[in-house]
Amino acid sequence: MSIKKLLNDKHFYKVMLNLAIPIALQNFISSSLNLVDTIMIGKLGEKAIASVGLANQYFFLLNLLLFGISSGSSIFTAQYWGNKDVKNIRRVLGVCLISGGIASMIFTIGGFIFPKQILGIFSKDKDVIILGSQYLKIIAFSYIITSISFSYSFALRSTGEAKTPMVVSAISLCTNTFFNYVLIYGKFGFPRLEVRGAAIATVIARIVEMTLILYVTYKNNYAIAAKINEMIDLSISFVKNFFKVTIPVILNESIWALGVTLYSFVYARMGTNVIASTNISGTIENIAWVIFMGIGNACAVMIGTKIGEKNEEDAFIYAKRFITLGPSIALIVGFIVFLSSKWILSPYNVSAEVYEFARKNLTVFSAFLWAKCFNYLSVVGILRSGGDTKFCLFLDTGGVWLIGVPLAFLGGLVWKLPVYWVLALVSLEEVFKIIFGLPRILSKKWINNLTLKTK
Repeated sequence: MSIKKLLNDKHFYKVMLNLAIPIALQNFISSSLNLVDTIMIGKLGEKAIASVGLANQYFFLLNLLLFGISSGSSIFTAQYWGNKDVKNIRRVLGVCLISGGIASMIFTIGGFIFPKQILGIFSKDKDVIILGSQYLKIIAFSYIITSISFSYSFALRSTGEAKTPMVVSAISLCTNTFFNYVLIYGKFGFPRLEVRGAAIATVIARIVEMTLILYVTYKNNYAIAAKINEMIDLSISFVKNFFKVTIPVILNESIWALGVTLYSFVYARMGTNVIASTNISGTIENIAWVIFMGIGNACAVMIGTKIGEKNEEDAFIYAKRFITLGPSIALIVGFIVFLSSKWILSPYNVSAEVYEFARKNLTVFSAFLWAKCFNYLSVVGILRSGGDTKFCLFLDTGGVWLIGVPLAFLGGLVWKLPVYWVLALVSLEEVFKIIFGLPRILSKKWINNLTLKTK
């Protein structure tokens, strides 16, 4: 098949953009929410920033679990959507809600009853632990609410309804920003609650988010508008098959995140200027990356739907189309970031060394962006959508732990290389993933129709 024929499909692009743009915007909104929180809490001082940051490290662990459960659910939901099997879509939602609810309940109890002990793991600063405990005891009540929103948002995306989660996220951002302003600083007659105010504002925003998602879902009678009895109509074999596919996703996200945390450990040991430069370049990279998160999630939904329709040939064509199109866009975006890096970094009031490190970090990011995009599409968009989650576990964690982590420690702590060279070494994990990932895609072994196994 020629490149022109491979890429020439108006319907494909229409569906992709209808999914990718809302998902990309939703991720951008989520990144903005974190930025707004940091700026508003930052005015309270370093102790406040540190305390909220530590409390959010605890939530980060829950977030990994919820993301793994919801991502695993999305694999089934997209395929059942292709098969027009609404009954099993609602069963999948039920398993997702129950699993996420149990995990969230455990984290809520821990955060409310043992906040000081939990934060003591991350810090020895008593003032930070006291402030963080005030925040964690309140924010913990948003965890179960968040798990419900997670489950419904992922399910909506997987059934082609990507705009609803995006709009709801935007409203949630506005709600959080308003109540942050009111409750942190004590405006409009409200008491000045500082860190506790930030926690209450987040809980309110999460309640608004969940309420709106549920309201829109059931008002429009979407495919996931399930009754309780439909969600708990589960057999042992159904649940077993669900976790057979989902557990590797949870392990994948958790082991990968631990490896990435070790990268941060290495950068921290390399000096304050290195940390500052990676934080600056990392923020810019995250904004650029939302484009490819949108494309990757659109890829997963579209290919999963085709597999559910028993249209394996189109699923394979879509896979080839995405791994051609995505990296091509990444080359363009990378080139733009490279050319505009000086302009992008100009607002930062930092030393010449930090500025130069950040600029060269962005150069490395630009050079490897196409490969990173290829691998994201391979793992999240293609292989997972076909239920090939065990191979994804090998590919993702193998790249980080066999290539990335050893080279980070060697480059940063043994060879004492500049940070941008360490980033370049770490990025070689992307080459490892391409070497093993591309043959797997071309073999078609990843195409598994899960709807046939859970009838």
